[in-house]
Parts: sequence; C-alpha cells; structure tokens
Amino acid sequence: METELVLSAAALIGLAVLIPILMLVTAVFGPRSESKVIDEAYESGIGSTIGMVDQKFSVKFYLLAILFLIFDIEAVFMYPWAVSVRALGWFGFIEMVVFMLLLLTGLIYILKKGVLNWR
Repeated sequence: METELVLSAAALIGLAVLIPILMLVTAVFGPRSESKVIDEAYESGIGSTIGMVDQKFSVKFYLLAILFLIFDIEAVFMYPWAVSVRALGWFGFIEMVVFMLLLLTGLIYILKKGVLNWR
C-alpha cells in the first residue's frame, strides 16, 4: 500500500516537472510564424472588423450569465445530496425540497419580471 502511494506521488511530481519543461522546449525550438497578423492587436486572423470595436454589450447578457451560474450551482449542490440521500434520511430530503422550492420561487420571480424576454 505504501509503495503504491510513493509511486503515485512520484508519477504526479514527474508529470508536474515534465509538462512545463516540454512547454518551454516547444516554445524555444518550435516553428516561428511569418504572419503579419500576429503583430496586430487581435490575433484571430480577422484583418478588419465591421462596426465599432469598443461597442458595449447589453446588461441582459450579463444578467443571463449570472442566472445561468446560479442555476448551474444548484446542480452542483444537488449531486452530493443525491449520492448520500439514504444516509441523510428524511431530514436531508426535506432540506433539499426547501432548497429546490427557494430556487423555484426565484425562477418564477425572474420569469414574472420578464428577465428572460429579449424584446
């Protein structure tokens, strides 16, 4: 058991040392690009842009991203609960029902406020 632990730690340390060394070697000895696009502000290969480069985004994009994160974190909290639902018993089940009802209340609220309507 102890030798397996030592071998695992040695493999992890070896990878942690080997990967940065390989990255440095490829950066030093790798091929160089002769493209003039790399010298521009944006390296995407797009020569000219259409419209203003510094245009502002609507707040709705950011609001939608925050709502996505909130409801995505809900799934992160539900996974460990689902794994240990039998060990938690009825108390854990009631806690999760209350948690889901709070999130459902929030979802109904944002739907009634029209946050997800793009018009």
